Amino acid sequence: MRFELVPMPDEVGERPRDGRGYPVPAITPWQDGQPQFALTDHGRSADCALERRCSVCGVFMARGPVWRVVGPAESAAIAEAIAARRPYRNLAPTMEGPGHRACMLYASMVCPYLARPNARRKVTAGDAEDRLTAAAVRGAARGGTGAVVGFGDYEYAVTDTRVLFRFLDVVEFLPHESADEHLAELRAELARSSARDQGR
Repeated sequence: MRFELVPMPDEVGERPRDGRGYPVPAITPWQDGQPQFALTDHGRSADCALERRCSVCGVFMARGPVWRVVGPAESAAIAEAIAARRPYRNLAPTMEGPGHRACMLYASMVCPYLARPNARRKVTAGDAEDRLTAAAVRGAARGGTGAVVGFGDYEYAVTDTRVLFRFLDVVEFLPHESADEHLAELRAELARSSARDQGR
């Protein structure tokens, strides 16, 4: 699905755009006037963590569940935990911060790497020797089933070089082969958000 056909959350619509019209996530660094989509800016990510802001739109997240998009390995681990009726917690920290439900549904559909199992990374995300970024190297395919996952809460740590997150208590699990499968859910979430805004 072409990204301009995906319904966009209002807050994402207020983000800066690249030359193609893609909205630039709040944690994305810029270099020579161009967003570096495959990378995460330490300062921007730290600000979002410290101020409880969405890593996609940069707007405050109310207390309660947060969402993130996960790849095949974590999606499989969560599915296994749910099937066994045991709690899931990502004991290995991740550098991927949380966001609003609508923002993460949108990101899962619009980001080519997140949206399709055969998509490949164009840029290496970090040091290939680093276990946190070892899989995020140029040419790596997403593969398998991804998911948009809601968590009851999250923890974070800001170090000199990165921001690390751990997520607790799965409250929603929306797996996908192709993220286009989330289109109806995204439309419904945007309709609920609009209704809540009109009720204020």
